[in-house]
Amino acid sequence: QVQLVESGGGLVQAGGSLRLSCATSITFNYMGWYRQAPGKQRELVAGITSSGTTNYADAVKGRFTISRDNAKNTVYLQMNSLKPEDTALYYCNYQFFLGDRPRGSWGQGTQVTVSS
Repeated sequence: QVQLVESGGGLVQAGGSLRLSCATSITFNYMGWYRQAPGKQRELVAGITSSGTTNYADAVKGRFTISRDNAKNTVYLQMNSLKPEDTALYYCNYQFFLGDRPRGSWGQGTQVTVSS
């Protein structure tokens, strides 16, 4: 069973920053950060391949940066210029390739709350 452990969430004012971390038990080609706000579907926020190619949802482009440390089996999400609409439960997961469905079991996630 692959373990995905998210951390780093918290309460921050609009315009602030947070850095999320996702520790995995093994390294996968494509790792993604997802979020789910109350009453909304879970969505892909950002993803990164093992070679460092990244993709972002339009809503976070220019504000969020995804990175990974393959030696540590850890993926990060640096979130800057946070907005109240970024409030959500954030999860990480893996895919075999970009466009694939998330393959792992969802973890507990880490809550991000942005106050106005």
